[in-house]
Amino acid sequence: MQKFVIEGGVPLSGAVTPAGNKNGALPILAAALLSSEPVVVRNVPRIRDVDAMVALIADQGASVEWRGDNEIAINAADAEGTPVDAALAEKIRASFLLAGPLLARFGRAEMPPPGGDVIGRRRLDPHLDAFRALGATIEHVHDVHLVAPPNGLRAGDVFMDEPSVMATENALMAAALTPGITLIGNAACEPHVQDLARMLVKMGADIQGIGSNVLTVAGKSELSGCEHDIGPDHIEIGSFMALAGVTGGELRVRGTIPDDLRMIRLVFERLGLHSELDGADVLVPGDQSLIVRRDAGEHTAKVQDGPWPAFPADLTSIALALASQASGEVLIHEWMFENRLVFVDKLIGMGARVTICDPHRALVGGPCRLRGERLESPDIRAGMAMLMAALCAQGRSEIGNIRQIDRGYERIDERLRELGARIERVATEPVLA
Repeated sequence: MQKFVIEGGVPLSGAVTPAGNKNGALPILAAALLSSEPVVVRNVPRIRDVDAMVALIADQGASVEWRGDNEIAINAADAEGTPVDAALAEKIRASFLLAGPLLARFGRAEMPPPGGDVIGRRRLDPHLDAFRALGATIEHVHDVHLVAPPNGLRAGDVFMDEPSVMATENALMAAALTPGITLIGNAACEPHVQDLARMLVKMGADIQGIGSNVLTVAGKSELSGCEHDIGPDHIEIGSFMALAGVTGGELRVRGTIPDDLRMIRLVFERLGLHSELDGADVLVPGDQSLIVRRDAGEHTAKVQDGPWPAFPADLTSIALALASQASGEVLIHEWMFENRLVFVDKLIGMGARVTICDPHRALVGGPCRLRGERLESPDIRAGMAMLMAALCAQGRSEIGNIRQIDRGYERIDERLRELGARIERVATEPVLA
């Protein structure tokens, strides 16, 4: 086991290149199972969740080869569509992304319950409804058993009861390998969903409406291999922007997709964090005075997450930590996941002024001088929020359970040190019986 040891109070300044999108890499890697031809994926983040997905794909009989730090080649010609291993599946929520490819290519998928962050209930129903709309029969007691009709899945009309990202991705992958026209309504349209769709087009599917909430998929009976570069992670970009803001540093984030950052930059501006675009780079000026902009009529400002293009739920924790260092009050409303804000008591212990209204809402007043503390990371994004707090706090902090942070952020300690952070990764002392 390892922990981070941090000496706070140092501005983070310099330039950083974002890793490939974590939430894009996982379905894109799973999509390699749709083809018997080689698939090469570049700009793959080297994080724990990717390692878990790679293990799941290899367990299906596919050959997997890392060709460099961030390039992977997958050949699923010998994949067999065997039941997904429960021990591997419990490591990540995204294990369920194998359901669409396995069902479409092999006519069956046996899926154990997925793992992942404990941030609240995350329904499988939108996935199952999509598969039913394509003709699959489903048995669900503990494991989920999916079976396609004898002649394979049938193109059809899929309508999501919520714009679930992973359910949209599963529907897209299944539809891409199902001949005929499938319409996916109320679809998620996050940047990583768009990236998956663009890869499926390279593999031979015809997908119209990419970037909208209505997708029309002309699927094929076979898909080819392809080469694909994963786009930059807008969640990581937002995290680095907020890190610069709370520490007062000047930061350049290179090689972004500016359109993916419009709502993030808008909400951060509301929290007093100004940023500028220089081509594809985002600049965060240093020494900013963070002042929350109140709503018209002098009402309390509000940050609320939602499906794209609303503010991303994965940045709610980061926005809360940023707000703790801004002058004024803001209501953080995380309506999508009821356990997302459970980490807030740790920030309160560091000196943050936060009133928890209910499981979904917290009122943040700042700025508050934070002090170093011993913390445990409950999930990926809360772990980053704690890391933000520790880096701007006075004194020494320790963050345990950092494998959660490693699940979503590549070499985060090394990259932060390059920006001036005083952070070390050290082994924790074993607990004696």
